[in-house]
Amino acid sequence: MKFKHTSVLLHETIDNLKPKNDGLYVDATFGGGGHAKYLLSKIDTGTLIGFDQDEYAIKSAELNFANLLKPDSEPKLQLVHDNFSNLEENLVKLGYTDGIDGIYYDLGVSSPQFDQADRGFSYRYNARLDMRMNQDQDLDAYQLVNTLSQKELADILYQYGDEKFSRQIAHKIVEKRKEKPIVTTFELVDIIKDAIPAYARRTGGHPAKKSFQALRVAVNHELDVLQASLEEAIKVLRPGGRISVITFQSHEDKIVKKIFKKYSEVEVPRGMPFIPDDMKPTLKLVNRKPIVASDSELENNNRSHSAKLRVAEKL
Repeated sequence: MKFKHTSVLLHETIDNLKPKNDGLYVDATFGGGGHAKYLLSKIDTGTLIGFDQDEYAIKSAELNFANLLKPDSEPKLQLVHDNFSNLEENLVKLGYTDGIDGIYYDLGVSSPQFDQADRGFSYRYNARLDMRMNQDQDLDAYQLVNTLSQKELADILYQYGDEKFSRQIAHKIVEKRKEKPIVTTFELVDIIKDAIPAYARRTGGHPAKKSFQALRVAVNHELDVLQASLEEAIKVLRPGGRISVITFQSHEDKIVKKIFKKYSEVEVPRGMPFIPDDMKPTLKLVNRKPIVASDSELENNNRSHSAKLRVAEKL
């Protein structure tokens, strides 16, 4: 079972963690394990805990990393089939209660999820509307498209996809589903194309791209779980531990930037000669501006074009 996926900002993400040989690290978005493989090469006796809510990714990892999953392996890999928003709970279950040395996130959908037609993520393949990263979850894109009100649909398309024709698309969806349920990705693509004016369809990439992104974010509660996980990650990091986060959407990057700012800046009352311990910042930023892909990576990996990496260290 192969999970082919080219990792973005591989060295930048892991090297900025400053891995320690005997450290305890978390891969919050294991996927194909590209970042994990590189980190494990940097730690001789350490442990990496890999989270992924996608059953396919976990099964692939169990095959491809079998030697490192053995109890006596050095370094050691442990896998967790769960959403990264349940970070602290799963660490406690595994017996890790005194913090971690680093954690990293590679957000968004992995290449195999897009390429598996039956997952319903892509507007390029015809499949039932699904878009669930966790296949055990009940809520899917079919339910959203066929049950939400016109306003709710328009809000999702606009807020999560920056779709300026969100109202027209939502209106067209509601009209079409009166005739029969909207079942497949291609049915939805046709509705979106029909709702967007011809002049707008000629530029800006595939006309369904923004709508599909927005529905995927809504199905998987991506922004809510990201915020919850970052808060937990900062809490469980040991002093000197680092957190690396790769984002691909402006909404994700804004959340990361906001939380890093929240924990790295303090407002000191005028005239106070020193900062009390309970007012000192929790984090310091490793990079003020996001790290982006090099020219050579941009040439070789199209997915890296929108990638931004932010890194912070626990004080």
